[in-house]
Amino acid sequence: MIVAEIKPIEEIAEAIKGAKKVLVAGCGGCVTVCLSGGQKETDIMASALRMKMEVDGQPMQIETATYERQCDPEYVVRFKEHLKDVDAVVSMACGVGVQFMAENYPEIIFVPGQNTKFAGAAIEHGIWEERCMLCGECVLAKTGGVCPVIRCSKSLMNGPCGGSQGGVCEISKDTPCAWQLIYDRLKGQGRLDMMTEVLPAKNWAKNRDGGPRKIVREDVRL
Repeated sequence: MIVAEIKPIEEIAEAIKGAKKVLVAGCGGCVTVCLSGGQKETDIMASALRMKMEVDGQPMQIETATYERQCDPEYVVRFKEHLKDVDAVVSMACGVGVQFMAENYPEIIFVPGQNTKFAGAAIEHGIWEERCMLCGECVLAKTGGVCPVIRCSKSLMNGPCGGSQGGVCEISKDTPCAWQLIYDRLKGQGRLDMMTEVLPAKNWAKNRDGGPRKIVREDVRL
């Protein structure tokens, strides 16, 4: 899932300065799960902005609305009823949601309420860890389900390196060596012979850098 972090209230207040009516738009997707952009956080953000703008001598009308997602036309269209006479929208979605909303309502100013951090997993309640960098060329079938691109500090496709000592990465005693994790996983599965296969150098041409890409699933298109 995509993990995001709420921006400082001062930064958001500066971005909406001069607006008369603002909508704080929540998202019921990933940012609800990571406790940063759901209905609760949206209401808190709206209250904080009202107080901040009042103190700054710029009182404004601030309303809220939260739907399941801001990256899907089916839900984005539902925001239309809340956008009447709105000067700006503080989107509590990830960066994808902010851009998609802005594309659908180009006449309105959209301000991100969060910093989108990474695609990760919940390690425990309230703690998320990056597990995927969306590189476009997944090798998990060959590495026991442990990603060397993001979990190895050097993104080594064949390891471990000489800096791995006692199963820990040289950069920090709190960072496990990804290739030790891969070794342990494959050994437990009885597939340790896969460690002898030399993986080719990473093809960064398939990475997310270099402009937006589109994936089309014809079987789900209407």
